[in-house]
Amino acid sequence: MIKIRDIEKAVSSLPKKDFMKFRAWFHKFDALKWDEQLKKDVHSGKLDKLAESALKDFKDGKCKEL
Repeated sequence: MIKIRDIEKAVSSLPKKDFMKFRAWFHKFDALKWDEQLKKDVHSGKLDKLAESALKDFKDGKCKEL
């Protein structure tokens, strides 16, 4: 089984061009994983209380334009 240290060493030893390709790939991969988790959390209702709180703050005038 591959260990984190092995991955760290492999990434650290990549030539600059390959590292840049890896970084771009990982950025996309990480974003996909984030999106998947967010969808699960939304569908499960895990974020409902946060949304309700934010909407209440907005209705109560506790928000300002960015």
